[in-house]
Parts: sequence; C-alpha cells; structure tokens
Amino acid sequence: MTTVLVLNGPNLSRLGSREPDVYGSQDLDALRTLLVADAADRATIELRQTDDEAQLIRWLHEAVDSSTPVILNPAAFTHYSYGLRDAAAMVTKAGIPLVEVHISNPHARETFRHTSVISGVATGVIAGFGFDSYRLALRAVIGLN
Repeated sequence: MTTVLVLNGPNLSRLGSREPDVYGSQDLDALRTLLVADAADRATIELRQTDDEAQLIRWLHEAVDSSTPVILNPAAFTHYSYGLRDAAAMVTKAGIPLVEVHISNPHARETFRHTSVISGVATGVIAGFGFDSYRLALRAVIGLN
C-alpha cells in the first residue's frame, strides 16, 4: 500500500482556532481523520506539521529517498522559501507526485500571498476549497502514483 506524506508548514498547528473565517473551524486531527477515511485501503496517510523550515525540507528529502508522494501545504513558506522550493523540485524531478495545497485561495487574499515559489516545481496546485483541497490532492497523488 502506498504511503502519502501530507506535510504542513507554519501555523497550521493552530487550525481550528486561527482565523476560522479563513481556515475553518476544524483542526489537524479532523483533517487526518478525513484523509484516512478517503484513502481507505488505497493509501496510508502520514500527516505532519512543523513551524521549522529545515524540518519541512528534511521531510521532502525523505520523500525523495523513499519515493513517497507528497501533499504539501507550505503555508507562509510558499511565498519566499527557495530552500523549500529546491527540495520540492527534487521530489518532482525524481518522478514523484507533489501537490501544493492551500485551504484558502491565496489569490483572493493580500497581494504578497499571490506569489508561490513552490507552484512552478509542483506537479499540481489546489487551493481555495478548505479541507477539500487536501482531499482533491489525495485523489490526484493516488491516481498519479
């Protein structure tokens, strides 16, 4: 059975309490439950969150080394982390699916959120559908893998 890494960047540990009008009222445990149910017998979900850019990069290196598909919500790192971009590029250049996700639609928010340094190296991007962004990404990586 395929494992899918679901990697989440800074402040996403605060889901459920941080700006519920933007990010909804559910937390990471609710997201995990939803994705595990969606994956059923097709994939094992390994959901992780960190506020540490270096840790997120190490997890992408792990994905390359183990050929594990990735769903990545880089959060604030989306807009400026070239180190994260380079690690994401290693994933896709190895032929491993990496889908960038966002709970909200960055293009409907502040101007600085309109630019993603990750999108150009991702297999695909899904944004603006709340937790359904992750569900759609899961369907994509299972189908691409």
